[in-house]
Amino acid sequence: MMNSKTKNILTAAAIVSALVFVGIADNLFANFTLRVFNLCGIYIVLALSMNLLNGFTGLFSLGHAGFMAIGAYVCALLTLSPAQKELNFFLAPIVPFLANVQLPFVPSLILAGLAAAFFAWLIGAPVLRLRDDYLAIATLGFAEIVRVLITNMQTVTNGALGLKGLPKYSTTWVIWGAAALSVVFMLSLIHSAFGRSMKAVRDNEIAAQAMGIDVAHVKIVSFVVSSFMAGVGGALLGHLMTTIDPRMFVFSLTYNILLIVVLGGNGSITGSVIASVVVTFMMEILRFLDGPLNLIFIKTDGLPGLRMVVFSLLLMIVVIYRQKGLMGQKEFSWNMLSDAASGAKRLFARAPSAGRTKGGN
Repeated sequence: MMNSKTKNILTAAAIVSALVFVGIADNLFANFTLRVFNLCGIYIVLALSMNLLNGFTGLFSLGHAGFMAIGAYVCALLTLSPAQKELNFFLAPIVPFLANVQLPFVPSLILAGLAAAFFAWLIGAPVLRLRDDYLAIATLGFAEIVRVLITNMQTVTNGALGLKGLPKYSTTWVIWGAAALSVVFMLSLIHSAFGRSMKAVRDNEIAAQAMGIDVAHVKIVSFVVSSFMAGVGGALLGHLMTTIDPRMFVFSLTYNILLIVVLGGNGSITGSVIASVVVTFMMEILRFLDGPLNLIFIKTDGLPGLRMVVFSLLLMIVVIYRQKGLMGQKEFSWNMLSDAASGAKRLFARAPSAGRTKGGN
């Protein structure tokens, strides 16, 4: 068991190492590698937002793509210059009240999250009366409504053409700063009294209500906060890609985030962070499978989709042997690392003595 001083020194060293690594990545990584690295940071924000709802409050929502779309479009419309808006809206002019609006990125990012949170609050009261699969279907329906509205609101969102030429405000420091803030916020929330209320609602709603917890209030706040983070994640994604359109926010996007949460562990912040990095990099590493293959005995001219088949098989193996995900509901701690090191040390210490005993016999 480590003392507090050692833990503080290790924590400070870890923070400095992380800052140095982000600086090295920002300056030395190739463009494609840097984009994948930054996608990992955005997926950390999105996975934590979904884990807040699914893992810590026990609400199974599939509406993340809708809240991301709201955040992405609000931030884009607020940051685009009037000249860029005129170039984008060439089929039909943009509505007058948005034509000359232009704000700095940070206020726009916050407003994007607030807009997503506002819509979550609007639909929260009726939707959160539902449970399990019914709640999932209702939130999935909301996400589809948002996507269809965006496609048809030509004078506000530019319809199916989407918005192009977004300023690239989602730099490495911005994205990983947002990811770090999300982790700190989640840790603070989960260890607060409200976080314990969320876990109580997740474990047993009736018992939580009997203990005096306002279950409806806990659900609404959790849903709104989760949607705020999803809106911020969507805005970061839009300004990383520098272009957005309704096809980006289909159900498969929500599926990817859900997959990260389940793989990392429902109710584990550490698991969401690890799974975000692993899944994002694996999706790119396995991309070669979609092209022509020469495996001596098997040759293909290219099978589009083979990457997802192999990736899904790998996930099935992981889920079969780790049903609660990589971390379950555990969180990383220095004591965990110390215990693992002690266990490995004991294992290696026994190996030579076992060998000598066998040789002696």
